[in-house]
Amino acid sequence: MKNEQKRAYYEMLKPAVERLRGKNPEEIARKAGVLFNSEYSVLEVPILGKTYEFHLPTYTCRGEIEEWIHLVTLHYLDLADGTPVSWRLITFGNMKDGLIRGTGFDRTADIELQRILKGKNPEQIKNVCQKLGTDFAQSGNSDVCVVLPFLPRIPLVLKVWFADEEFDATGKLLLTASADHYLTIEDAVTVGEIVLKQIKIQFEKERPS
Repeated sequence: MKNEQKRAYYEMLKPAVERLRGKNPEEIARKAGVLFNSEYSVLEVPILGKTYEFHLPTYTCRGEIEEWIHLVTLHYLDLADGTPVSWRLITFGNMKDGLIRGTGFDRTADIELQRILKGKNPEQIKNVCQKLGTDFAQSGNSDVCVVLPFLPRIPLVLKVWFADEEFDATGKLLLTASADHYLTIEDAVTVGEIVLKQIKIQFEKERPS
């Protein structure tokens, strides 16, 4: 992390922790869909398939965690209101206040996914998607549709359309309509960037040697 990014992280970390300190941890856990271990005063939070322990009242994380994942998780715990996950899919631009920042990320993600998928055959794409997430029945008109779990009530959905004689393979990264109850648009874009990076890494792992 660059110095200016690290400085921005710490500037945002302090108020994020302060907001949480004034809240009941059992209520936080209920609304965010995580576990609170009262014996050790720890919130157990699943993130990207791995469980992290956040120690109260400092909200420091046991073990290594990326700074921006840490910060987004604290914002999630603060904003969570217990709204059930809606499986109506939306773009980042459709989020509250998402017109500029969200729409910009939608374009970036579309371009990056097209670059990642270029030259990949359907079998390669299916294999990677199976490792990234779980099949999603509501695939609509896409060839592949998978749920990518980030936080308990923040799943992302990846849709992929295979290449044909006229067009290269394309992809779309989507949120569920309940995302506004758990993240700001800035946090959602950060989550999208992290997940997009994970998708890229997984496809690179599958690249023939």
